[in-house]
Amino acid sequence: MVKQEDTAVAISETTEVAIVGAGIVGLATALRLAAEGREVLLIDPNEPGSGASFGNAGTLAEYACMPVGNPALLRQLPKLLFDPASPFALRWTAFFQLAPWLVRFVRQSLPAATRANALALAGLLAEALPAWEEMVKEGDVADLLRRNGCLYLYRRESDFAKAAGGRALRAGFGVHQDVLTPEEVSALETALPPIGASGLYFPDSMNVTDPKTLMRRLLDAATARGVSVAQAAITGLRVEADGVRLSGSGLRVKANTVVIAAGAQSRVLAMQVGDRIPLETERGYHLEFPTETPLLGRPVCPVDLGFYMTPMTGRLRVAGTVELDGLAAPANPRRLALLDRGVRQFFPQLGRPSSEWLGFRPSLPDSRPVIGPSRGSPRVIHAFGHGHLGLTLAPITARMVADLIAGRGDPDRLASFAADRFGV
Repeated sequence: MVKQEDTAVAISETTEVAIVGAGIVGLATALRLAAEGREVLLIDPNEPGSGASFGNAGTLAEYACMPVGNPALLRQLPKLLFDPASPFALRWTAFFQLAPWLVRFVRQSLPAATRANALALAGLLAEALPAWEEMVKEGDVADLLRRNGCLYLYRRESDFAKAAGGRALRAGFGVHQDVLTPEEVSALETALPPIGASGLYFPDSMNVTDPKTLMRRLLDAATARGVSVAQAAITGLRVEADGVRLSGSGLRVKANTVVIAAGAQSRVLAMQVGDRIPLETERGYHLEFPTETPLLGRPVCPVDLGFYMTPMTGRLRVAGTVELDGLAAPANPRRLALLDRGVRQFFPQLGRPSSEWLGFRPSLPDSRPVIGPSRGSPRVIHAFGHGHLGLTLAPITARMVADLIAGRGDPDRLASFAADRFGV
């Protein structure tokens, strides 16, 4: 590993491909490119896999084609944004900064846009689990994945009725989903208290039992195939005639191709190559509670509370909700308290949480990631903005990036995720 130096002298590197960002998308891409024989340098200021890739709900959500912005949420948006206890909240000190993004988000929540966004996501998600199966073999992580499905809980009939559009949309895309009675929910998850309405079960979904170990295994697999890792924060990107020059915190890199996979930090780098991407940050939180035996058999999401309860090795992780407030503000204790109160509605016997976490989801108004070449140069490839689906879509994103670098990219397939779709 090449580490950031404390001196003023920068380490200079040359490489075929430099990947900026070592979250799950960057790790999957590095592993894929190395398997194809590419020389790869992976760059991140922090420990690889330690950001949102570590702190997520651990679900491989192949069913999640409904964009965050949709007509059902739009109807509730004023109430949600003004209620600090809602699962979709805005810290009002950030309103003026977020206003342009919110305007775009509202437009993308209209019916026609929602349908187009869902169609694009469904196409990617249809390939997500097969791509994961391939990466499972390359990364030797089969023991960290469970194919037990995922369960949505609807505790009020009104919530189940409001979700009819989402169920119909998923059914139209061929997503396997089963409506369960309260009795069937109780039979599936015996530790849950009785619910008042219905459940929705996605039997094909998988979940990760230990995200931190998963990230470490993928990193080990990548470095075993020759991937180099540099610990540095990249702040400069300049396209030259014979490559791309990266610079920042003690490191200078000249690469034939650069992949920007820096999650919520990607916008500034993309702008330096001429791409103005309306990327904002959805702040997500999690709490973990130690458990001697698993309380649940699979991730369970009470939809009215907006979080997942995921059984992981030796603990229950409670993760989710959305808070719009950028990258700089400290953790909001009210959001953590919201998760704590919510999970105790199901498991009042839980002790104190053993850990708490705040992370940053890279979010675009249409819920689609940006995957494809920069408008400024084909030597720069974007792979960021996956929102809630970074873990799910990482291997298929990696495959698409590898295809681009190898000259196998399909322009029609990439059009839905192009950097120029925003018209700015």
